[in-house]
Amino acid sequence: MTYVLAVDQGTTSTRAILFDEKMAPIARAQEEFPQHFPNSGWVEHDPNDLWSTTLTTCREAVKTADVSASQIGAIGITNQRETVVVWDKETGAPIHNAIVWQDRRTADYCHSLREAGHAQMFKDRTGLLVDPYFSGTKLKWLLDNVDGARERAQNNQLLFGTVDCFLIWKLTGGAVHATDATNAARTMMYDIRKGRWSETICDLLDIPMEMLPEVKDCAGDFGVTDAGLLGAEIPICGVAGDQQAATVGQACFEPGMLKSTYGTGCFALLNTGDTPVVSNNNLLTTIAYQLNGKPTYALEGSIFIAGAVVQWLRDELKLITSAGETHSLAAQADPNQNVVLVPAFVGLGAPYWNPDCRGAVFGLTRGSGPAEFAKAALESVGFQTRDLLEAMSADWQAEGVQPTLRVDGGMSASNWAMQFLSDIIGAPVDRPTIQETTALGVAWLAGMYAGIYPDQAAFAAQWACETEFAPQMDGSQRQERYAAWKRAVEATQVF
Repeated sequence: MTYVLAVDQGTTSTRAILFDEKMAPIARAQEEFPQHFPNSGWVEHDPNDLWSTTLTTCREAVKTADVSASQIGAIGITNQRETVVVWDKETGAPIHNAIVWQDRRTADYCHSLREAGHAQMFKDRTGLLVDPYFSGTKLKWLLDNVDGARERAQNNQLLFGTVDCFLIWKLTGGAVHATDATNAARTMMYDIRKGRWSETICDLLDIPMEMLPEVKDCAGDFGVTDAGLLGAEIPICGVAGDQQAATVGQACFEPGMLKSTYGTGCFALLNTGDTPVVSNNNLLTTIAYQLNGKPTYALEGSIFIAGAVVQWLRDELKLITSAGETHSLAAQADPNQNVVLVPAFVGLGAPYWNPDCRGAVFGLTRGSGPAEFAKAALESVGFQTRDLLEAMSADWQAEGVQPTLRVDGGMSASNWAMQFLSDIIGAPVDRPTIQETTALGVAWLAGMYAGIYPDQAAFAAQWACETEFAPQMDGSQRQERYAAWKRAVEATQVF
């Protein structure tokens, strides 16, 4: 028996999952690590925590499965995207904490880039908006603010990477400095059409290109692990950013196929094939995956608050004690009340991209209580998803978006939430049998390259639906409910 080990390095924890030859998960380990908030709007991780939790969870998963390292045929890595690490080329020591994708410290600099008229150039080359969310301005901040960093970078003493790149470097004992196309595409420095780092952008941001990693396919040769780490040299054969890995795990290989992942936030990706589609509705143009040197593109929409709205009900309002209570509470809500919650706690993501608006609740009556708040919270995720799908349909009219939405992530386990999602978008919602889609996606990439797993077509044929939610809401009611949502969002924009 040969196994594939998937590393899923997330924002709050690291997981390792061991898959067997049939792509079934047989062992898993997970470890949380601290978040650091040195200033308002700043979010950091200690890179050593990212590395240590990766190593310990990999060792624990292998031990739990009671297999030897020599039986592991490949490793795949998926990761939180846009987070930046800079480390010493010789010692491997990070020069500063990692700056996390959520971090907003470069907002003023991004504003200055837009004011100077550079936004269109960034969009044309990278498919991205000029925003602190992405890696490029974070890297510039580190070079400008860490003592001696710029001089060391110019002397070719420092390396830059997203989290996947840092882990590859550590796992290979410093032998490989590489990333994959999906992670490179999120840096705001990578030309997604030409498939290379943009010299124009690096010059503008004053970033020495020598510190940037080699960019490879999602399935390829990323070196082998140091034998002393896991007990054997294991080839690293698959790498993809977390949302792209989930797209692969959901087998969204045909243009028009769409997946949506519901975690803290929500990320929807629409496969647009070999054509990078320019968005006129504040969506991102990105790379879904790259195989055999050929990129497949996607439109992506990001919702900042999805599962986090349930955490708000629990931690701030104290209306529930566990997330699982939300759907049963929502089912008890008064059907005659139309409470609308806009969870713009940190602004709104796509298609609005307004970081300054804030959350609001509309339609309250004297009888509104916990059940109505729970219902409105879950419905807000469905409404925001429809916003993304409307924008995607407007941007990609030539081919059309396939009607079925494939879902994964923690909130997808809620039957109530998924039924409302189907109702409000007016289309089927499919929840897969294997819901570890992110880890599965990168495991397949690694296993396929290593010859352990089947090709793309055979993998897609194995995708299985656990539950399909079909729309049950009347069409006129659907439009009335969505119109109320749009009015509520508009009100938050002008508050």
